[in-house]
Amino acid sequence: MRRTKADAEATRQKILSAAERVFYAKGVSNTTLEDVAKEAGVTRGAIYWHFSNKTDLFLALHDAVPLPQEDMIAQEIEAETADTLAIVEDAMGAWIDILAADEQRQRILTIMLRTNYDGDMSEVLTRHRELDEHHNALLELAFARALASGYMRDSWTPTSATRTLHWMMLGLCTQWLLFGRSFDIVAEGRDGLRRLFSSFRTPRAARTPPAPLS
Repeated sequence: MRRTKADAEATRQKILSAAERVFYAKGVSNTTLEDVAKEAGVTRGAIYWHFSNKTDLFLALHDAVPLPQEDMIAQEIEAETADTLAIVEDAMGAWIDILAADEQRQRILTIMLRTNYDGDMSEVLTRHRELDEHHNALLELAFARALASGYMRDSWTPTSATRTLHWMMLGLCTQWLLFGRSFDIVAEGRDGLRRLFSSFRTPRAARTPPAPLS
């Protein structure tokens, strides 16, 4: 019986779902493709039809978790009058909301945080670094626009603001995912973002255009 594209895609998704469950339970390094095949109810040949090896399979999971609202940031910061600090803060807050509500995303990110990226997994680390660089470049552009338009304090640079925001988001997610989800990530995450962006922002009076001279 001839397989359709829909059948093939359904099998691929079944394999990815199985890999997610087994990687989460056993860790990537302790999981074999035989383990994934058994969990998915398919043959190893079916896995090799869709993925060349375990690294390729893990990369597919990695790509299933997009970075925080990247499209929204890219589109909205183009407006000359945009408050780019507000745009970035809202995008990061929305991403925290999504993470808190999406158990699959939580599992995939937990797998990534637990994984040793030596050996064959170094390819995943390279991909992750490339995505990080792209994302950070976008954030630096947003912060540069905020600085140029007078929204951001000149005690911050686009690079220092980007790195500080990156470290905060990474630390927040790591602490929450790896240590028992012991706090309200939405409430505390958004409060942390508010405080951080308050330190970025110039006082409101400094952003108000001066009254015309009489």
